[in-house]
Amino acid sequence: MSPEEIKQEFLKCKEDPVYFMRHYIKIVHPIRGRVNFDLYRFQERIINEFKENRFNLMRKFRQAGATTISAAYALWYITFNNDKNVMVVSIGDRESRDFLDRAVNMYDDLPEWLRAPETERNKHVLKLSTGSKIKSQPAGAGRGESVSLLIVDEAAFIDNMREFWMAIYPTISTGGSACILSTVNGMANLYYELYRDAELEKNDFNVIDIHWREHPEYTEKWSEQTRSNVGERAWLQEYEGQFLGTGETFIDGGTLDQVKVSTTQEFTKKHYNMMRIFEEPQPYHTYLIAADTSFGRDRDYSAFHIINLYNGTQVAEFYSNRCGLNEFARIMSEEGMRYNTAFICPERNGLGLALIEQLFEVHEYENMWCDDKGQMGYLVNNKNRDIMLNTLQEKLKTSKIKINSERTFKELTTFIISKSGKIKAEDGFADDLVMSLAIGATIMEDIVGKSPVPIVMGDLDKPSSKESIEGGFSRGTYNKDQEFEDYRKWI
Repeated sequence: MSPEEIKQEFLKCKEDPVYFMRHYIKIVHPIRGRVNFDLYRFQERIINEFKENRFNLMRKFRQAGATTISAAYALWYITFNNDKNVMVVSIGDRESRDFLDRAVNMYDDLPEWLRAPETERNKHVLKLSTGSKIKSQPAGAGRGESVSLLIVDEAAFIDNMREFWMAIYPTISTGGSACILSTVNGMANLYYELYRDAELEKNDFNVIDIHWREHPEYTEKWSEQTRSNVGERAWLQEYEGQFLGTGETFIDGGTLDQVKVSTTQEFTKKHYNMMRIFEEPQPYHTYLIAADTSFGRDRDYSAFHIINLYNGTQVAEFYSNRCGLNEFARIMSEEGMRYNTAFICPERNGLGLALIEQLFEVHEYENMWCDDKGQMGYLVNNKNRDIMLNTLQEKLKTSKIKINSERTFKELTTFIISKSGKIKAEDGFADDLVMSLAIGATIMEDIVGKSPVPIVMGDLDKPSSKESIEGGFSRGTYNKDQEFEDYRKWI
């Protein structure tokens, strides 16, 4: 090519990273060996979104070629920009060296007129005469460096990702950019939190979702074979991109996704920040307080939820490991009266008996839920525990209980089925919010069924009817005579 042609070609490559890769990047194919990088359409889309958006978060399927794409993009970035620092973070040292090897091999295959002279090359660094460099490393190293472009590969699998992100973010907050990519690995990690917050427009990340069906070489026959070979759970997580929770979560991934959408960070705090209020009491609404008590120390938490029985919404949440029994009873009584003399139902086990006594004898709270034998509180035992939890699962799945609290949601994601088959909190996590919510889910139908005022599924803001409508509870149609007869039955 003539000097003028080289100049024009150089400018084309600088302006368009896809053009640069299609015409000048070679990759190593596992079967065909070294070949030109003939990008698929979804790969072109990824590159363009990397360029157009400052913060990118990719949810990818296994073997999507995302690492190769990122390596090519990093090489383009340091070739056509001066004095830029590209930091690549991987799970471990082997993975970080593999990333740089890909970029270096691409660099070595460039034509001389396009290949800026290197000034440094080792297992973790490629630096060019442009003053720009790629530094590939495991998470945790080089946190104090100023970063122009951060690429994080398989972010959901990096153990210390949260700590690393908090340390590195200040170095890119003033103008740097980030591309965080991963296959799915449950919900108990920063990657999932960033993804969900991005979907809810709570952060600045641009979400890039790619699905195996976008790959032209992946057919239905391939999917059936792969699904049977890797197993259902791995297939759903690594190829369908479903967030399935930590380990074998008791609540299925689809339901957890559904629950997460309704959570909010908009609440008021009360009782020295131990209580979060999402919705103030509404006139004529009936409420339930379901509680689990503890000794109030270490990881042993006292918790209660306030649930609006007309629509199943969690309107308030109490959670503390520094609240004694007497104070817990006082707060519950106070909030019960404030929420239209709500039904109160603590667990009738251990300290729960003392809590019931405090509520009834000391605070003279009379609207306590009673079982068919007239005993206050709900007795949890080995026989009914699984039934309670299955009831909770069903009500969450059908949206008959709606969660506002992210804290409650996170506890649901760490509530698992252990290898022994026991349903419990994952080691190192609590289950007080889950168990108190399960009590509420179990008895709410009982309260509705025994109400002297007919209550059916529906919407209070719409004309009432006797029809059952999915979504919550509302008053049904009745006349005064019928109301009186129902009341007589109630008493």
